[in-house]
Amino acid sequence: MNYQEMMEKTLAALGERRPRLLLHACCAPCASYPLELLSSRFEITVFYCNPNIMPLEEYEKRLGEFDKLRRYPFRLVSEPWDNGAFLSAVRGREGDREGGERCSLCFRLRLGCTAEKAAAEGFDFFATTLTVSPHKNAQLINAIGAELAAQTGAAWLYSDFKKREGYKRSLELCRELEIYRQNYCGCRLTGPASV
Repeated sequence: MNYQEMMEKTLAALGERRPRLLLHACCAPCASYPLELLSSRFEITVFYCNPNIMPLEEYEKRLGEFDKLRRYPFRLVSEPWDNGAFLSAVRGREGDREGGERCSLCFRLRLGCTAEKAAAEGFDFFATTLTVSPHKNAQLINAIGAELAAQTGAAWLYSDFKKREGYKRSLELCRELEIYRQNYCGCRLTGPASV
């Protein structure tokens, strides 16, 4: 499936409306291009829900970097750091390589929290910035998002933000805005990897 085309069709169908979007974001680098792309089409609330990020200092550092993206209109909401929730969710999968089952469980945990919040607070759509990374499986992420949408009644915005040079643009924005780019996804269970 071409998730980029699916998103573009959704955007075209909006017309002049600016619906409310709850956008899960793992970090400012991954949020940069999606915010640039979507901020004129949606009223965006960035949702920083990432219990996978280790240690707490890294979690806080990444959260602070969102201030550098204030050229785009968005509201920022963060969940308290709860690394125990992540460790419980991935128990038994600690040794998986990046991209393995542990990642699927992590995506489900973070997107589940996002879907529940979107449904409870009446957002028109929910989405995630995770698909901007070439290291993240857009097909898996969109499948989880669609499943959670069906369970919660919140509408999932399909995406593959790395398409149409979205990842390249995120790198450019990070350089331009001097945004900290971490060298691992967040969890330290198997050591550093790229975002």
